[in-house]
Amino acid sequence: MGFVRWDIASCPKEQPKEIAQRYGLSALAAGVLAARGYTDEPEIEAFLEEEAALSDPYALADMGKAVERIREAVEEMQRIAIYGDYDADGVTSTVILYSYLESLGADVIYYIPERDGEGYGLNRGAIDLLRENGAALIVTVDNGVTAVEEIAYAGTLGIDVVVTDHHQPSEKLPEACAVVDPHRADDTSAFKDYCGAGVVFKLVCALEEDDGAAMLDYYADILCLGTVADLVPLRGENRLFVKYGLQRLMESDNPGVCALAQVAGITGKEWTAQTVAFTLAPRINAAGRLGSAQKAVQLLLTENEEEAMLLAQDVDELNTRRKQIEAEIVEQIVGDVRRSKNREFERVLVLAGEGWHHGVVGIAAAKIVERYDRPCFLISVEDGEARGSGRSVEGFSLHRALTACSGCLTRFGGHAMAAGLSLAPADIPRFTEQMRAYAKQNFAMMPARSLQIDRVVLPGEVGAAAVKGLSALEPFGRQNEPPLFAFKDVQIAGIYPIGGGKHLRLKLTGGGQSVFAVYFGMTAEQFPFSAGDFADVAFSASVHVYAGEESVTISIKDMRPSSLDQQAYFASKAVYEMLRRREKIPEEQRRDSIPAREETGVVYRCLKAAGVYPHGYDFLYTALAGYGLSYCKVRLSVDILHELRLVQVDESGPSARFRVVPGAAKADLAASRILQLVKSL
Repeated sequence: MGFVRWDIASCPKEQPKEIAQRYGLSALAAGVLAARGYTDEPEIEAFLEEEAALSDPYALADMGKAVERIREAVEEMQRIAIYGDYDADGVTSTVILYSYLESLGADVIYYIPERDGEGYGLNRGAIDLLRENGAALIVTVDNGVTAVEEIAYAGTLGIDVVVTDHHQPSEKLPEACAVVDPHRADDTSAFKDYCGAGVVFKLVCALEEDDGAAMLDYYADILCLGTVADLVPLRGENRLFVKYGLQRLMESDNPGVCALAQVAGITGKEWTAQTVAFTLAPRINAAGRLGSAQKAVQLLLTENEEEAMLLAQDVDELNTRRKQIEAEIVEQIVGDVRRSKNREFERVLVLAGEGWHHGVVGIAAAKIVERYDRPCFLISVEDGEARGSGRSVEGFSLHRALTACSGCLTRFGGHAMAAGLSLAPADIPRFTEQMRAYAKQNFAMMPARSLQIDRVVLPGEVGAAAVKGLSALEPFGRQNEPPLFAFKDVQIAGIYPIGGGKHLRLKLTGGGQSVFAVYFGMTAEQFPFSAGDFADVAFSASVHVYAGEESVTISIKDMRPSSLDQQAYFASKAVYEMLRRREKIPEEQRRDSIPAREETGVVYRCLKAAGVYPHGYDFLYTALAGYGLSYCKVRLSVDILHELRLVQVDESGPSARFRVVPGAAKADLAASRILQLVKSL
């Protein structure tokens, strides 16, 4: 992992003051609003509105047709089969629609495919089974918009289909009774960012001829769970769903929700969207990943407290097992990448393995994206089939990329940031090359993960009252992230291990004032700074109450030397990766990219003086900033010294470690194959 790009928002200095005065917000909260583009009255008022109006559900294309066909089935007691998905969004979508139709006295059943045996979406075997069970109408939830052939097959069996989905449609829509999806090209509804449960909620509102207020009283808790779990933007109606739903969740009398909260250890605590995202949602997802999502549906539908507790304990155990499997897959992949020459520098990582658990590869892919800072597809090969999941960074759409490479895929779908795919195992190399070619053709420089910093502040600006005022901006989630702030050029006045040495407490001084901050997961041995150093610090802030006293907790998310020239670092790093991929670089960049003999000597002497340098390539680069060496020159110098057996490189830990080989014979740098190769490009 290297330095993460910091994107620091900017806004006119007077705007936050005006917003704070007009709306009674803390200066910190007003600054965040202004930084995020909320500057005019209608936008701010809509964002802060406690009782925002919900849009007309009939604004969604085909909603009238969907309502008509479902009402017909209810009135004529035709069996309705709800066809869901095995993730938390699919589970909650199923629960909402099943509960509603059952309350009408409808003849309703539900079906969720098994991730391992069936995979995502409609399949012919399931359709046959539903026909045998007497289904006259299938209503898909959180899937179906790309199931053109499967829905046509259902039609040949005399089964009608109503599609409700929120995924991107393909060019041809299914020939269903209705296709309700806000991403249809001809859909004119104002809000597009619903999750599957959100679309189902709009369907329920339309069926009930309700503006949404009454239905929120019934379904806001389950709707909130699905909305948060699916990582849709918490703007517009989604913000209202979650704000209203969090309160309903904490007050819920749903036995399944109560049991799930108990096993997660959050009963009686204040819940936020992050609470749902990191405690409830993973457990719901675990049922579909490792077991059967039917269990999660039963958990949220049961009215029996004892059954609810048994089911909650089951999904909790599945979640623990999921974490173990995920860690094993990630460990294997990191080892494989380390042993594969230049693999980590590819624009998009496409990695395949035998027997990787289908239910876990998506989460593992997210971990790989975090580690290597580039889009990733993990493909599991088992029993002659290859199925995978992808995760991305902002700016690289997986759905668009898969569409461009769809010639060798048997199936794919998803969003810009997450997607699934299936293909023949023999086509994995062809898919890999097509994906690399697509990325190279469309991205001269690949998008990278970034931290969105809302404001640069001084230590004196993060007092308890100011931080407490940030609650006016909740709920936080995607596209309304918890605020991130930055201290610039603060001095590290003290370093104190805490938590048995697993974490650090730092004293930071700037602007004539000092604050304490916690760096979770950072040990004293890993910490690349010393007392007295100056650093830039990205952090979140929250208020905690202990023994009646309020105190601010500053949680560090990232630190870097104050001397870092971010633009120069990322530009030079991109050139280094191009060279490692054996791509030609423009002539004007060569002078700043390929080290001269004396420059490699500077790197060697620095490492020799350090004895063992344990803080990786990026901090080595900043340590050598005074010599005017670019990042690319530093990296190539280490590569050359390692090739010539003058320097040992250990990349097995969180940061690379360098050590000059004692008593190594002199070597001719010009004999380096790496140096010869990069000069030839």
